[in-house]
Amino acid sequence: MSIGEIMNLYRDKELIINPAFQRLFRWDLPRKTKFVESIFLGIPIPPIFVFQNDKGTWELVDGLQRLSTIFELTGILDKMETPLILGRTKYLPSLEGKRWDASNSSAGDGIGKKLQIVLKRARMRVEILKEESDQSSKYELFQRLNTGGIPLTEQEVRNCTALMINPSFHEWINRLAQDSNFIRAINKTKRSIDEQNHVELALRFIVYRNKKHSGDFDVHSFLDDSLIELAKTFDTKFSKSEERVFCETFRIIYNSIGHGAFKKWDGTKFSGIFSISAFEVISMGVSYHLEDWSTLTPERQKNILTAKVKNIWNNETFTSNSGSGVRGSTRFNKLLPFAKEFFSVK
Repeated sequence: MSIGEIMNLYRDKELIINPAFQRLFRWDLPRKTKFVESIFLGIPIPPIFVFQNDKGTWELVDGLQRLSTIFELTGILDKMETPLILGRTKYLPSLEGKRWDASNSSAGDGIGKKLQIVLKRARMRVEILKEESDQSSKYELFQRLNTGGIPLTEQEVRNCTALMINPSFHEWINRLAQDSNFIRAINKTKRSIDEQNHVELALRFIVYRNKKHSGDFDVHSFLDDSLIELAKTFDTKFSKSEERVFCETFRIIYNSIGHGAFKKWDGTKFSGIFSISAFEVISMGVSYHLEDWSTLTPERQKNILTAKVKNIWNNETFTSNSGSGVRGSTRFNKLLPFAKEFFSVK
């Protein structure tokens, strides 16, 4: 299809990009400009993938970065705040400072009619997954297209998958990941947050509490499959119950230990990098016995929990089954039962 035809489909609401996907639109200006330059140079554009729903409408499965750039440049992107102004490129440096339409009749900052026509006539292959296909196919397709590449992290792929399956579940898990006590306790960098690492940790917490597994398995595949199951069965009762547990668990952890909760105790202080093993053990351990922890005064919570967290770093079960060289399935199978026993307050 020509880009002009695709633009018309988008304007007519016959090509849908879920608005929340645009929060995951992370191309910076140089990448956007380079892509636009590629179109003007006649370089073939990779295909986009769409799912045709029961109304005949196309839902975008893969191609968000490319189409959003085109729609932003041409001024038709939903909820766009400012027009895209192109940067400098290698082969067409004259694009720098240009926009789709001139800001006024004498500005000379528009790309001009000729380049507008070139862009609208450029062709893009569209691969269509029909509605008659298994509904889960579009989630599988999205994961396969995006896992292993550089545009999205594994959790960003999960985020988009959750959004396609159940927007309410997607909004809920992202809201949990913004909980103030949780954010302060995990103490992640801005880059890590931008790459949705905090959402993956929130998902791990929910999945580990609600899904069982044993033996040797791939944790990321386990998270993928569990996310789909949870999103499909998500309801109000589950969301209220698990949200209460999540918020109360991390309130107790942060108020007791602070920013170093999931860092190593070196004998004098909590320091170093974030430990996924500590996160899993401490958060699961407290959540398993949340009702008992909640009966304690804040001072008792702090004294008891701080002592327990310090002690895990000298515990043979924890130290031998944690660290960068230990498989995620080993941590899951060995440390979750340990957490349940170790963090009891009775």
